[in-house]
Amino acid sequence: MRNNIRYISLASFLIMIMAAACEKKYSFGNIVTPANLTITTTIQGATTASPAGDGSGNVTITVAASNAIAYKFYFGTTDSLISSSGSVTYKYTTLDTNQYTIVVNAIGTGGAMSTISKQIKVYYLFQIPAPIDAALTGGTSRSWMAAKDSAGNFGVGPTTSFTPDYYSSAPNEKPACAYGSVITFTNVGTNRISINVNNQGSSFVIGAATAFYGQSGGDGCYPITTGGTQTVTFGTDQFAGSSSSNSTGIQMTIPGNGIINFGTGAKTYEVLFLSPKVMTLRAIGVDGLAWYTVLKSN
Repeated sequence: MRNNIRYISLASFLIMIMAAACEKKYSFGNIVTPANLTITTTIQGATTASPAGDGSGNVTITVAASNAIAYKFYFGTTDSLISSSGSVTYKYTTLDTNQYTIVVNAIGTGGAMSTISKQIKVYYLFQIPAPIDAALTGGTSRSWMAAKDSAGNFGVGPTTSFTPDYYSSAPNEKPACAYGSVITFTNVGTNRISINVNNQGSSFVIGAATAFYGQSGGDGCYPITTGGTQTVTFGTDQFAGSSSSNSTGIQMTIPGNGIINFGTGAKTYEVLFLSPKVMTLRAIGVDGLAWYTVLKSN
């Protein structure tokens, strides 16, 4: 009987301790909502004439608030970032000029938040990879011509492959106009490359594309004006089937009639291979076929 009483008393004692522990109060401090929240944005290269920036896509976002311990940035894309700093730099990479809504939550103690937003327009121009620029222009300017002494300097194939499966030319097979163009790529500033195609007054054009250039007739030489010095647009919108095994992954679009060496009605060329001495290009002509040209540098 005594033993039972001891057990009951001990159990009662433990229950009393647990009850006392449950009555202990914890304090998390005051919940303070951030106030006086402000936001400023600085778009890299923005001027009065170019308020959306210089094409880099870089924007520095600076926020400030009293009683904030952290900030969460939403950039108007799928990206977000939490930072204890009130300043971050974000790179927008959607081509051309686009509008974004930036939202920032200032976070105070206890999770209290204040929110501010701002709309901006940002210009992004594809950033040319340094190895492409170096090989194409040599850092300054480099001229290219058809590799006339090499087999396969002209070729054509289906769009389902990346080789000239239908036809590949023999060395010096084409008329002189097919080999006379001097194509000069020049680095004209940060992330800018120009092209000048001196075709000596005429270019070789495939019969399917003569109408595209305002001409008529079959394959041959035509008095085509190539447009002088123009800015090349670069990007990574690769053709179907393109991969790291058959392409650099870089495309370039030529303004005007788009002729680089010979005319197929194409303006966009995928750079399949590029070194300081040799370049292989692929383009989809107006006939729906894949056309190839091999160039060599001087």
